[in-house]
Amino acid sequence: MLDQTAVEKLDVEAVNKGAKQKGEPLYAAHQKVYPKRAEGFYRRLKWIIMAITLGIYYITPWLRWDRGPYAPDQAVLIDFPNRRFYFFFVEIWPQEFIFIAGLLVMAGIGLFLITSVVGRAWCGYTCPQTVWTDLFLVVERFFEGDRNARIKLDKAPWSGEKLARKVPKHIVWLLISVATGGAWIFYFADAPTLAVDFATGQAPLAAYLTVAVLTATTYVLGAIMREQVCIYMCPWPRIQAAMLDENSLVVTYNDWRGEPRMRGQKKARAQGLVPGDCVDCNACVAVCPTGIDIRDGQQLECITCALCIDACDAVMDKVGHERGLISYATLADYNHNMRVATGGEATGAIDPSRVRDDKGNFVDAIRGFRWREMLRVRTIIYFAAWGLIGLGLLVALGTRDRLEVNVQHDRNPVFTQLSDGSIRNGYTVKILNMVAEPRTFTLTLDGLPGATMAINGIDGEPARSFDIPVEPDKLRPLRVFVSQSPDQVQPGSTPFSFTVEEAGSGEVDVYNANFEAPEE
Repeated sequence: MLDQTAVEKLDVEAVNKGAKQKGEPLYAAHQKVYPKRAEGFYRRLKWIIMAITLGIYYITPWLRWDRGPYAPDQAVLIDFPNRRFYFFFVEIWPQEFIFIAGLLVMAGIGLFLITSVVGRAWCGYTCPQTVWTDLFLVVERFFEGDRNARIKLDKAPWSGEKLARKVPKHIVWLLISVATGGAWIFYFADAPTLAVDFATGQAPLAAYLTVAVLTATTYVLGAIMREQVCIYMCPWPRIQAAMLDENSLVVTYNDWRGEPRMRGQKKARAQGLVPGDCVDCNACVAVCPTGIDIRDGQQLECITCALCIDACDAVMDKVGHERGLISYATLADYNHNMRVATGGEATGAIDPSRVRDDKGNFVDAIRGFRWREMLRVRTIIYFAAWGLIGLGLLVALGTRDRLEVNVQHDRNPVFTQLSDGSIRNGYTVKILNMVAEPRTFTLTLDGLPGATMAINGIDGEPARSFDIPVEPDKLRPLRVFVSQSPDQVQPGSTPFSFTVEEAGSGEVDVYNANFEAPEE
């Protein structure tokens, strides 16, 4: 076993340490955090997630999807001018916003589910603030070096060498920020066309303003403010407490095996002391992107990125201890193990001899994480609600009609009596073709005996049925006049219906209307 004194003790202190000791001031001066590069499973996982999420964001607008000659071929497009949302094979119209609302509800419930199971995993791995901050840190390390080099550079007076490191870093940061804003606008128009227009100065003013605003916010929030956004601006740390319970997995310092902290553990044992596993190297503090000490317990500032687990596991490997001094653990397991370490009181003094047997192994009473703890009433309810909403959306999406008809009766006059005694009512009939190809619909009167209709712009004698061509993805309004012979007219209001049918697909939509006539 390696002597713990051989493990470097990093000169770092949690940025919130002073506030915890002296009381939080109303306005605290910002202490810059210099996260040290971590290596390990969770750091690799964050690299993978960062690559996937950034790839999705930057590449998606350039993906193509063939919808035929009458619809755009961009796979994902928010088409505000034509009031459409395209997502691969799905096309959403404004009146179908229920699908977007359903996805937002699913996202909210999914966030509750993830938080109740593994705490702030969203914050630590997939939140845009975290992803872009990681990206900016990669650039910063490339130009300025790792933690100690960056601290030394910031403390050094301004010089040519310092400018040579700082200026390129900020230029790359700005380029990333511009690319971030530029990628966003491509979701709202054909990406290749807009890219050319933007480069040649022919894009709409809104495009340039959007890129400017997103460039500024990305640069300020991701490159400059960093952890301050998570700590002070984001509401989720305040909300997550309601989502957690004693069986939620959160990043935890297991002080039941780490305390008392000692660096010279061989000397301590020679003196009859029983040290814990923590060698007080501060590696967990040095890698923390928010600059906290996880050994102080659960804190609002912790984003559950688990980099402290990687740092601590590396130290445990060096000194010959089991990994997991810092680990994902539940409050229930932590409290149980604390009672073992203290002899029954979760808040009593920790005795390391209660945790390990004579061979140095953990005693049987020590409890580890069990996967079945994830299956509890709260998570089952969340998952069931999430799944049912998703299933409902899929069913609705698969069974929705691609034809809609809407009818509005003229209000003034409600009816007109013609010279032959027949009664005529006027209607505005709107036929919506929700398919990206031209279609011909048959508009038919159902009910109302002895009635015929005439349509402005459609040639032909008055009849009970007309063929109406409608352009792809378009709404066609029609002025329809329904006349009923005097011997068939019923006093007052008579119900009937307009039926619209498309022979090729068999789609039918019916709108129930009323025919108004004079009262007796």
